[in-house]
Amino acid sequence: MNLQEQIQNGPGFGRLDLLAKKVVEGFISGLHASPFHGFSAEFAEHTLYHPGQSTKHIDWKLYAKTDRLYTKKYEEETNLRCHVIIDQSSSMHYPTLKKQSLSEYNKIGFAALATASLMQLFKKQRDAMGLSLYSDAYDFYLPEKGSERHFQLLLHQLEQMLTPSSSRKKTATYEVLHQIAEKVKRRSLIFLFTDLLQAHEDQEQLLAALRHLNHNKHELVVFHTLEASKEMDFDFEDTPKKFTDVETGEELAVYPSQLQEAYRQQMKSYQNLFKQMCLKNKIQYQTVDIQKDLHKILITYLIERQGFK
Repeated sequence: MNLQEQIQNGPGFGRLDLLAKKVVEGFISGLHASPFHGFSAEFAEHTLYHPGQSTKHIDWKLYAKTDRLYTKKYEEETNLRCHVIIDQSSSMHYPTLKKQSLSEYNKIGFAALATASLMQLFKKQRDAMGLSLYSDAYDFYLPEKGSERHFQLLLHQLEQMLTPSSSRKKTATYEVLHQIAEKVKRRSLIFLFTDLLQAHEDQEQLLAALRHLNHNKHELVVFHTLEASKEMDFDFEDTPKKFTDVETGEELAVYPSQLQEAYRQQMKSYQNLFKQMCLKNKIQYQTVDIQKDLHKILITYLIERQGFK
């Protein structure tokens, strides 16, 4: 079985690049009168042509309409460097799916599709992208580049990421983030996809790691990635159920209604605490529900890109 057949028959999307392109095309068509200057163009603006300048970038179509010579003022080859970090621990593979699709995906699938969709915008805007994957270890790293070959390597890695490990992978977020912070040398916009579900995580250590990641004038956006109906609302049918922690193996047999209210309060409290921690440290925090917030990722990128000076 060749690589393409493995991708088609595996637990991933099959053709992640085509699905991402479809997502972005739908997103762009929905923007209509976009506030994002130059978003749908390959160049930033027109400037009046002056004698002696190169004629290479004269817009001859515009000349035919206006009878005046204008040149296309192109943006820099690479305008922005972006590094995407994805938590690929076992909890990110919830809910378990045999196959992911544009209408059904789990948390790791959401992160992969969101990242691939961002890549479509990166290419359009001539931005460079890097990628880091982690679980209980620093699993994968590619530095920021903007070539087509580089994007193909990233797509392949995103597809590979969708196959769950046969062993339980815990989350070592704060340990790994320190390592990643040392890797990303040049100023970048950094996106972190994580469900923040980890056993006995020290909040101060996690905050210190996020501060480290946000140093050197980086801009950090944390996408708190959840299946909200289950992981925030604890919306399960009220029959006896056995819940298993996919990272530790611990089990608990209960009626969901016995825990629902206390669970909701605990999750809301944890979410608000983390949000306040980020706010105080000038880290952008976004809760994303995998059932509905895919376009929120793309909007956030465009807004952050506009403000990245």
